[in-house]
Amino acid sequence: MDTMQKLQILTDAAKYDVACTSSGVDRSNTAGGIGSAASCGICHSFSADGRCISLLKVLMTNYCVYDCKYCINRRSNDTKRTAFTPRELAELTIAFYRRNYIEGLFLSSGVLKDPNYTCERMISVLSILRHEYHFNGYIHAKAIPGADPKLITQLGLLADRMSCNIELPSQESLRQLAPDKSKTSILKPMALIRDTHQANRTDLIRYQHAPHFAPAGQSTQMIIGASPETDFQILKLTEGLYQKYQLKRVFFSAYTPVVENPLLPALTTKPPLLREHRLYQADWLLRFYHFQADELLDEAHPSFNPLVDPKCNWALQHPQYFPVEINRAPYESLLRVPGIGPRSAKRIVAARRLAPIDFSGLKKIGVVLKRAQYFILCSGQTIGHLSLNQDTVIRSLLSTQGVEHMNAFLQQQPEQLSLFAPSAQELHNLVKEGIAL
Repeated sequence: MDTMQKLQILTDAAKYDVACTSSGVDRSNTAGGIGSAASCGICHSFSADGRCISLLKVLMTNYCVYDCKYCINRRSNDTKRTAFTPRELAELTIAFYRRNYIEGLFLSSGVLKDPNYTCERMISVLSILRHEYHFNGYIHAKAIPGADPKLITQLGLLADRMSCNIELPSQESLRQLAPDKSKTSILKPMALIRDTHQANRTDLIRYQHAPHFAPAGQSTQMIIGASPETDFQILKLTEGLYQKYQLKRVFFSAYTPVVENPLLPALTTKPPLLREHRLYQADWLLRFYHFQADELLDEAHPSFNPLVDPKCNWALQHPQYFPVEINRAPYESLLRVPGIGPRSAKRIVAARRLAPIDFSGLKKIGVVLKRAQYFILCSGQTIGHLSLNQDTVIRSLLSTQGVEHMNAFLQQQPEQLSLFAPSAQELHNLVKEGIAL
């Protein structure tokens, strides 16, 4: 099998791993070296000058000694197998970089023979790139659970970011669907990467030329929809991972049925893309809006509202905090208003020091008034005669009528909402039937 045939198989096998992030490091090229890593983003992103920049996302091999029931590369699956040699993959990466196809590498692997052997082969690839070709570009490497801590440390000294997939949200699901893995075997390398990264930061302060260990931190991935855990359980686990292991990102991957098994959804089941989207929105609230998992969901309400995003849903469930007076509310209260993000909140705080802000000013600042209009006051005034009624808000948020109503108010032109706008129950039925909103 030639290199291009291997590439076709192993890049296709890597597509189910979504834990592929922007760089988070800013490393310039060195004399005699090749490539660089930019903090503005490397993976499937756009640079400031409009260039599309991306990573070569590939497996070292799709041979695997594990038999995870949800994985297309499990040992019991009848699929074409192949593997790169370290030299092949390193030369392929450099060749693609020189042709301006890629700006970095995302390297994962099935477990060939055992975790240590697989990790050693990955280290060989990165060593060739870093030491022979003097490649300074971005490299994201997967830590192999069960590998010796010394090997994982060595891998981290060659990579910019590391990740170790937690796979499923509970130990019970791992036992049923991935019997060769355990929660302990996955969390152990996470803790090792966290502790080594912290120690390395201290070394870098003391010693000018200390080597960098995974300077962009670590991430992980969870499969959504292959096991019965609720959104609340997944979000609580996500919050715990951020707090305990200091992860940069937790990625969610909607399960795509690739095998028929009584423990898994049927092959005809569609990936839960809306659920994945809601989890990403909630993850954003945890990381940038100072929300806690218990505020967004609880045991009585373990699933996200499919009709509105988690922040809007929280606001509708807590009317006692609204409306918020834009010209007096603290920054923390502004962050909780749907349609206002961290950047808009900072602009509001800065602008109102000079003069009171009205609704047209909010629109210029970047506030999404389609959502925010129901939860705010400007100098004691609202847009028209709006009420904080859950059905009314949901109907408006899912209809362009809400935007038209807001624009008409700003232009001082009377506008009447359509009597034929769908009700909240009708929209809920559409979601249940799988119709895209």
